[in-house]
Amino acid sequence: MMRLFKLLSFAFITLHCALCLAQAYPTKSIRFIVPYPAGGGADIVARTVASKLSLALGQQVVIDNRGGAGGIIGAELAAKAAPDGYTILLGNATTHAINASMYSKLSYDPFKDFVAISMLAQHPLILVANPTLPANTLADVIALARAKPGQLFYASTGNGSSNHLAGELINMKADVKLTHVPYKGAAPALSDLLAGQVQLMFTTIPPVVPMISAQKLKVLAIALPERSKLMPGVQTMAESGIGGMEVYSWTGIMGPAGMPQDIVNRLNAETIKVLGQPDVVERFTSLGVQANPTTPKEFMDYIRSETVRYAAVVKASGAKVD
Repeated sequence: MMRLFKLLSFAFITLHCALCLAQAYPTKSIRFIVPYPAGGGADIVARTVASKLSLALGQQVVIDNRGGAGGIIGAELAAKAAPDGYTILLGNATTHAINASMYSKLSYDPFKDFVAISMLAQHPLILVANPTLPANTLADVIALARAKPGQLFYASTGNGSSNHLAGELINMKADVKLTHVPYKGAAPALSDLLAGQVQLMFTTIPPVVPMISAQKLKVLAIALPERSKLMPGVQTMAESGIGGMEVYSWTGIMGPAGMPQDIVNRLNAETIKVLGQPDVVERFTSLGVQANPTTPKEFMDYIRSETVRYAAVVKASGAKVD
């Protein structure tokens, strides 16, 4: 009887300590890995959310930019981190839906190595150009590409990114040849675009808002089914003659596989609260970004559906990275 009592007491103490630890989380700063350089749309969203989560959790959520290799460097780092809630990742369409089809060998498993916490936002793509390009619509670009095959260059944030595949879709659907130039993130790509080293770029809206306002870039089309209220004068891809081009990037919070469910639930609950705050909604709206909080299961189900969708795009376009 005494042995049974000791075992029950030990079990109770262990459970109590575990609950205390869960309630205390976090007790130190949290590293938020962004698999791209600073300055891009994903980075802007991550920083907006991180500052609010820091207040909600009572500990700093510190952005750690780890760009390169189509998001693989940052994603692999997060996959190998301790699943204790102190390392999280800004997962996105490239790291968790596209790379599996683009690479024959991937150093992480988008599903087995991660737990989903919540989607953050959807990011529609727009086509922007250096102002010197003699084109004001996507139809103009297609006409130029047909007159000068292979001589129009478009930048992307890396091989296998959603903006890379957007260009491949244009090539496939319009039967033209835009030449792809990959970069290690939005900032270096935009730098070359502004300098005229490349003429075009498919990008999310946040990083280019100041450049558009200053007329350093011009917008040719938006990949939405209807015109954006933020840019009502900009044609949709369909209006320019290219249907089936509703292309979104998206971002969300992931953690290493094995993260305790109570920590997942805490991070999910706080993230949903952050995304509902009026100033966050206003900030996202001003950038053309749509907040989209989810449950962990909803987010993982969405990632699986996106993986299937992009696999079909990769196969049809012939895009591949090895």
